Amino acid sequence: MANSTLFISFVLSAYKNVGLLKYLYFTIISVMYIAIVFANTMLIVVISMERKLHQPMYLFLCSLFVNELYGSAAVLPFLMVQVLSDTHVVPAHYCYLQIYVIYTYASIEFCNLAAMAYDRYVSICYPLQYHVIMTSNRVFMIIMLVWIYSLIKFSIGLSLSSSLTLCGNILDKVYCDNYLLVKLACSDTTVNNYYGLFGTFLSVAVPLVPISFSYIKILRICLRSSKETKQKAISTCTPHLASLINFTFGCWFEILQSFKRD
Repeated sequence: MANSTLFISFVLSAYKNVGLLKYLYFTIISVMYIAIVFANTMLIVVISMERKLHQPMYLFLCSLFVNELYGSAAVLPFLMVQVLSDTHVVPAHYCYLQIYVIYTYASIEFCNLAAMAYDRYVSICYPLQYHVIMTSNRVFMIIMLVWIYSLIKFSIGLSLSSSLTLCGNILDKVYCDNYLLVKLACSDTTVNNYYGLFGTFLSVAVPLVPISFSYIKILRICLRSSKETKQKAISTCTPHLASLINFTFGCWFEILQSFKRD
């Protein structure tokens, strides 16, 4: 057996030799990353500077934009380097850091979407009390809770993964992944597996409860309201639902891809 600390790097084996196409992939990823950084930074600046946008919905959106910068910084520059590289070797400390950022990014995104669903519920179901319920202090507290909850939750999972005894350092993926890392373990992974299931439950159930509750309440209001109220609810909730569905399908696709490698 070899302790994980003996591995100073990991090898990503999912990269294929694509010849000159790697320059095309590099260009596509570069443009994508520049667009993400520019768009999200501009939106954050506009929301920060325009006092009329200091409303709960836009503050939650600002949190989403910051999270997009946070998550993309851990993946896209890394892919740009790896696409041009011939070795695909990643330092162990960076691999663990990338795992941490990717998993916390996903948790923050889902929790933030849950907070936005609650905000839409209050806006539609209690329009007269909206500004009394969703005060600036309460919104900031919710945003802080979303980030702290997600960062602490996966800190425990990563500490369990980093303490494992590993028998190899080859990950069959184009970036570092906690699930594949745990599969390399020679030591007992019972605690990791149980905490992984518990962490997944927390990551899904905690946000899903307010999302389900909010949209059930919104649907009930819409069913017994006027046509104008229904149209307002649909126009208010459609962007959020689109973001939620897009993110959820992306996560499920990634989970299924990981299991297909077993």
